[in-house]
Amino acid sequence: MAAISASTAHNAAASSLPAVRDVDVCIIGAGPVGGALACSLAVGGMSVAIVDRADLPPMEDPDFDGRAYAIAAGPKKLLEDAGIWQALPLSSCPIENILVTDGRPGEPASSLFLEFSREDATQPFGWMVEARALRVALNATLHNSANITVLAPAEAKVVRKPEGADIHLTDGRSFKASLVVAADGRKSRLRSEAGIPLTRLAYGQTAIVCAIAHEFPHDNGALEHFLPAGPFAQLPMAGTSEHPYLSAIVWGDKDALAQRFADLPDDVFAQEVERRMGNSRLGRVTPVGRRWVYPLSAQYAQRYTDTRLLLVGDAAHGIHPIAGQGLNLGFRDIIALSDILLTAYANGEDLGAPALLARYQARCRPANMLMLAATDALDRLFSNDNPVIRLARDIGIAGVHRLPRLRKAFVKHAMGL
Repeated sequence: MAAISASTAHNAAASSLPAVRDVDVCIIGAGPVGGALACSLAVGGMSVAIVDRADLPPMEDPDFDGRAYAIAAGPKKLLEDAGIWQALPLSSCPIENILVTDGRPGEPASSLFLEFSREDATQPFGWMVEARALRVALNATLHNSANITVLAPAEAKVVRKPEGADIHLTDGRSFKASLVVAADGRKSRLRSEAGIPLTRLAYGQTAIVCAIAHEFPHDNGALEHFLPAGPFAQLPMAGTSEHPYLSAIVWGDKDALAQRFADLPDDVFAQEVERRMGNSRLGRVTPVGRRWVYPLSAQYAQRYTDTRLLLVGDAAHGIHPIAGQGLNLGFRDIIALSDILLTAYANGEDLGAPALLARYQARCRPANMLMLAATDALDRLFSNDNPVIRLARDIGIAGVHRLPRLRKAFVKHAMGL
């Protein structure tokens, strides 16, 4: 009797909710990559449902939390075309100079360095966007599109068949889609359910992510300072009335030490940050907001496709943040996938056809694997204190600094142009 009552109550609750229309594409995961894909496809006229476990209030205004994204030029255009960039509630900060140095904590950086300057590109190398600002812009754009059905907070069971996919929500509702896109992160449930093998590479490093206020202006300059325990990056952010000079930092260190550093009192933590800068161009620093700790690893899926299923972003690949390309790599997936799907949609093709899914994998996976290999090699080359290797890499980065054409080639690739 109790089971019958529970079932009746469940059905009644489902019937009180609006029905979900069938869609062209269902995206599982409303993070930056999944959300950007939904907005991009919707602008092109496709019907999209996006499902996420977390609530996505359209006007949320979270407190400053110290996290920010470096958005390259190609992904910035994607966000502009999708209507997201224009909805950012806070100013972004252009990155117009990048200094690459090598050293040890507490010591001046090596005199051999690599610098990317305004002369190496016709526009900024990237733009720093606060994580909270991108979240607000994404949520607002998702809710403002008539072609997008936002289902959050919600969970779904996906049944994929050669002829299509059925999506069953835990609230009792269901709908159909021609294609399902897994944008559900590194621990993707959809990837696991599809039996797609995953390879992981551990680094023994943990990243501390936070914001710092500093004494002198950053002049839109970024720093990548290589240290034996892991890279230290400073990325310029737009200032606030309280903190006119503000930067984000990503500090990689050994797993056993990172949490201890992150838990230090503000004054001691600031001293440790200054010891890892390699120079004093920002002056005295002060931690701002929360400190986040993330274990670092790389991983890659053996394939990006299954029946009526595609993997994007972290569900497909994860790389070391040494070059700041992780999120941009996910956005590049979306740039390619949006082009493929919108072309197929305009031509009346089946959006879940095996040949179409194969086009996506062929276009994205080789380039993603090259980036993974490059960032892996960079970390292994620079995260050590072998004097012979240190000398060789310092000569190498100084050599690149003296070759303008090579610098410009690096910049163009990193910008996604």
